[in-house]
Amino acid sequence: MSHVFPRHTASHPPIAERGNGIYLFDREGKKYLDGSGGAAVSCLGHSDQDVIAAIKAQVDTLAFAHTGFFTSGPAESLADRLIAHAPAGIDRVYLVSGGSEAVESALKLARQYMIETGQPGRSRFIARKQSYHGNTLGALGTGGNMWRRAPFDPVMVSASHIDPCYDYRLRAEGESEAEYGLRAANLLEEELLRVGPETVIGFLAEPVVGATAGALPAVQGYFKRIREICDQYGILLILDEVMCGMGRTGTLFACEQDGISPDIVTIAKGLGAGYQPIGAMLCSGAIYDAVRDGSGFFQHGHTYVGHPTACAAADVVVTKLTEGGLVDRSARMGAALAQALADRFGDHPNVGDIRGRGMFRGIELVADRDTKAPFDPDLGVAAKLKKAAFANGLICYPMGGTIDGRLGDHILLAPPFIITDDQIAELVDKLSTAMDQVL
Repeated sequence: MSHVFPRHTASHPPIAERGNGIYLFDREGKKYLDGSGGAAVSCLGHSDQDVIAAIKAQVDTLAFAHTGFFTSGPAESLADRLIAHAPAGIDRVYLVSGGSEAVESALKLARQYMIETGQPGRSRFIARKQSYHGNTLGALGTGGNMWRRAPFDPVMVSASHIDPCYDYRLRAEGESEAEYGLRAANLLEEELLRVGPETVIGFLAEPVVGATAGALPAVQGYFKRIREICDQYGILLILDEVMCGMGRTGTLFACEQDGISPDIVTIAKGLGAGYQPIGAMLCSGAIYDAVRDGSGFFQHGHTYVGHPTACAAADVVVTKLTEGGLVDRSARMGAALAQALADRFGDHPNVGDIRGRGMFRGIELVADRDTKAPFDPDLGVAAKLKKAAFANGLICYPMGGTIDGRLGDHILLAPPFIITDDQIAELVDKLSTAMDQVL
């Protein structure tokens, strides 16, 4: 009998034994193509010898030193490397152990910035429906996925939510993409005016929505208007790139493709590529200076902040993504994956939309292509697809509740950037088999 507390008490998953390239193997020897990178984590695959060597070397030298007493060479090197490639104005890196910690750090820093700058009346956040920002209470409170939030509503941070930029579902007939993007962005201004802009700290959004909406990018122009609104009303723009960042969408930071810079941005998942738990919150020089010239103390912290071994691993990962050309490969192989999905599923009667950027792709499933009607949620389409794909040796990330937390189903694909053309074909074949079995 296992004493591990599983994600679901009725679940008895196989034991993962080893990884090689884009494949995982269980204890029985069965081979699985990792078509979702776990949860968009394993951008380098599962056996990168350079990252493994860096971890071993760091453990031999210094496994851990608490940042209440020391900084470390790997932390300094990783921060320098990230800032060298960060959006304009981003100047400081706060290193944590994962995405939820990064978002919590962002929320707390944003609030403290308002205190440091003499605006203590700003105490609330605005985010978007169908967003996901993590499972700790602050991150969950700003997230807009009602199914995840419901049990914990009484004890969470309060935030209000506007509609996402969801072209497939929310653009009106006859409305151009540019017109829709402007209308969707202006919902932020409407909400600010409703609650009182002087009460708001910031707006939090994923540049490309991941788990809850299936690789959903905003239309061009949306985030430029969002940036203008934030500047006009003096609120911070916080971008959550935990899932869509670190090359996943074909640029190191997803927001590069929207032509904007945030005030704060969070990263994780692909930062460590699964080799060590790590995340980071990056902020502008202006925010850092406000703390430096005010209290001087960020009232926050975790035991494993700036963990040397995790930083050593991530430093090699970021080097491979940038100097090693893997971000460019993500863009190139992402285009190949998009074409393969379009070729196989573009006319499928139950595929409503194929979307995404780079190596971050989503397929929205529908009961009727013409009306865009979703499947009855009681059918459990997403769960059945996940099970069927896994049985066929494919790990993918189907989810239900795409539209509003209850209705809608999608499949999220986020394979390692090292995937080949032949492996893309294998992925599509296995996914097609699973879809035939379920749909």
